[in-house]
Amino acid sequence: MTSAFIPGASIPGTMREDVGGGAFNALRSAVQRNVAGAMISVRGGDAAGEAVAKALSAAGVEDLSAIFLDRSTPSYTALLDRSGDVVAALADMQLYELAFPKQLRRAKMREEIARADAVLCDANIPEAGLQKLASLATGKPLFAIAISPAKAVRLREVLPALSLIYMNLREANALAGTDASDSVKATIAGLRKAGLASGVITQGEGPVVAFNPSGAICLTPPKPRHVADVTGAGDALAGAMTAALLANVPAGDALREGVAAALMAIESPQSVPRLAGGAFLERLALVPQPIEMR
Repeated sequence: MTSAFIPGASIPGTMREDVGGGAFNALRSAVQRNVAGAMISVRGGDAAGEAVAKALSAAGVEDLSAIFLDRSTPSYTALLDRSGDVVAALADMQLYELAFPKQLRRAKMREEIARADAVLCDANIPEAGLQKLASLATGKPLFAIAISPAKAVRLREVLPALSLIYMNLREANALAGTDASDSVKATIAGLRKAGLASGVITQGEGPVVAFNPSGAICLTPPKPRHVADVTGAGDALAGAMTAALLANVPAGDALREGVAAALMAIESPQSVPRLAGGAFLERLALVPQPIEMR
């Protein structure tokens, strides 16, 4: 929007369409950080589906998706204010609900998951699909992106199977059964009680918190030079941090890499920032060292 948001009114603005999705955005960021990846998903036989196929190819990601010619490709439409913050959003994910769990029953998909070193998913997948994926990924790292407070709760049944969840504070509260009046420590305690061993919690401009069975660390992200679009910042963090963890980078340093990628995403009008070497290292130098939470 190019003017202030007024409920019920027609507001001047511009529209932009891009290929995205939490897991795909994160995977594209991870690939830029030297991870080889494949995408298991479902899409329609429409123009949006063709755009997804082109984006997968351009990103160097192996396409293992099923195509339903008579269906629409899942979509996410966000309304952003002049500061780049989300005012409202609509997610049309019916095809995931209908077809994704069936996709995982295919022998080819089971084989692909078995040969992977790690699996990254998001909560756009229905609960049955998440439970099936968790069983297929037994014995290897399984990372998840919470997506939204409404969808994060789909992860409750598989929390003990997850290596780490990326979430914002509202999503963390939804999973932990806590609320905005509770401290982050209380939220982490609730998540641990629910069976989650490790997670990352973002708080907008506030501290980013990472916890595991050994304790919790936090750091305050640097302010972006400008805000182009906050959409995709959490995905970029998830992709870059996951890539670092898979490369055996210590958790604190991996968190810094994730925050650097998120900073670049906020400054970029694209859903996935260019994590080029020099620019990435420049942002990484701005990210402070994490400190232990007490």
